[in-house]
Amino acid sequence: MAFRKFLSALGVNAPEVETVLDRDAYRPGDRVNATVTLRGGGADVRIARLGLDVVTRFEDLEPVETEWANPGRVVSLPVAEDFELDAGKEHVLQVPVDLPWETPLTHFLGGRRLRGGRVAVRTEVSIDDAVDRGDFDEFAVHALPPQDVALQAFADLGYRFDEAEVKQGTPKQAVASRVNYWQEIEMWFPPEYGYSSQLEFVFNARESDMDLIFGNAGRLTMAYDGLDPQRARAEIDAYSRSLFLR
Repeated sequence: MAFRKFLSALGVNAPEVETVLDRDAYRPGDRVNATVTLRGGGADVRIARLGLDVVTRFEDLEPVETEWANPGRVVSLPVAEDFELDAGKEHVLQVPVDLPWETPLTHFLGGRRLRGGRVAVRTEVSIDDAVDRGDFDEFAVHALPPQDVALQAFADLGYRFDEAEVKQGTPKQAVASRVNYWQEIEMWFPPEYGYSSQLEFVFNARESDMDLIFGNAGRLTMAYDGLDPQRARAEIDAYSRSLFLR
């Protein structure tokens, strides 16, 4: 994105910041390589802190259903502290950011947008006790291939996707979560189940396997090795029937 003047309280002397990501789409577990450029304004300033946050839309932090005004942190990374930014000079930093395996998804099934999924990198700069969090670079997080296989299995079995919501905390059925949030993917049950309510489904992904958490009802672990559509359909069908069609 273009350079943006920040901390307007500094007036005409305000420096500018630009953050550029190496790609516009990633998967959980990927590394985001960010280039942060600070350009000095009309006077020397002392930067107290420069940091990058990966942020997402938390449903319980937004007063309006579709709003994204108060994003919550997924990753918080301090980049540099207490340095001088000379007037008119540029200060360039290369910042690698590793995405957690539990990073919320924004896209699935080969690029389909997951309604409600929002993720971005936010640049935070502190000068003279004033904090600016304005530089905001949204990017896509596509499902891991095994996650797409599982989601396609749900679709093949007659589940209909509605939206995604990120909540603070840890789901009750999670046993290996390393973050303080979870993403619910809300789906309507197939007609044969006779439910008017939705299944609030959660991925708890890791490097070699993942848990499929069926609301508060149960947890199914699936290894990535050898996972194919036929196996995914069979395992998800059998497990969901054991939970909801007794």
